[in-house]
Amino acid sequence: MNSPFMREQPLLIVDAQVHIWESGTPVSIHRQVSHYTKDELLRDMDEADVARVLLHPPSWDARANEVAIEAARQHPDRLAIVGFFDVSKPENRSLVNTWKQQPGMLGLRFAFLKPGEENWLVDGTADWLWPAAERAGLPVGLLVPNRCKVVEGIAARHPGLRLFIDHMARPRHSRDDAGFADIGELLALAKYPNVAVKASGVPSYSNDPYPYRNIHKYLQQIFDAFGPQRMFWGTDITRMPCSWRQCITLFTEELPWLKGNDLELVMGRALCNWIGWKLPPKS
Repeated sequence: MNSPFMREQPLLIVDAQVHIWESGTPVSIHRQVSHYTKDELLRDMDEADVARVLLHPPSWDARANEVAIEAARQHPDRLAIVGFFDVSKPENRSLVNTWKQQPGMLGLRFAFLKPGEENWLVDGTADWLWPAAERAGLPVGLLVPNRCKVVEGIAARHPGLRLFIDHMARPRHSRDDAGFADIGELLALAKYPNVAVKASGVPSYSNDPYPYRNIHKYLQQIFDAFGPQRMFWGTDITRMPCSWRQCITLFTEELPWLKGNDLELVMGRALCNWIGWKLPPKS
């Protein structure tokens, strides 16, 4: 078996998406708790043998970027960040040029979910961002269920811009075969070498019990299309219906086609390469 807990050299496990927060009310799909701090996160990472996490500051904490930056400043070997700002404000456009000067900040990530933001991806509001991020060498993560065709246009116009798609572009609350009915639109993005996909939140897209066998075929389709260099394992752990270890073993033990160097890439090394997070040397 390919379990990270049975190897002579431990598998580098890097979670491509986790939130921490110190205030605010999480959206309903996440744990309804007032905080999930860096200390709680690090404790849980240690229990699950997760080496690194890419933090996604959540929209519900007004200080989300600052909370993540302080955490990454204290733990640069374990935590990095893709942060966000209000792209509709002209005064924020200059932030792109110095974004990486903040501790732990390796890129940007946008969900455009708040009321009033839903159409920013298509109404011109965010159009300035793509060439600016491309020039600055900033990878951009996007939560884009039902908007893969929009991403295709961005990727085609800006081939030097590295994009990565959250949660396999699955809509919230989608499940089973019906939840993957439009997966062809995601797979079509694989022809653009500057687009990658996060296979994050996988357990939440199946009504089956662990190991969620009814959606394994979709994971394989994504792998076959994007390859191990552009498919990143992740959890969004604060909304998962199972433990962090089960999120890991789903990939390391239950997918017979994922092994060897491909497994190492998907479980963390490919993400680090994509966002420019320096990898530890192999022993």
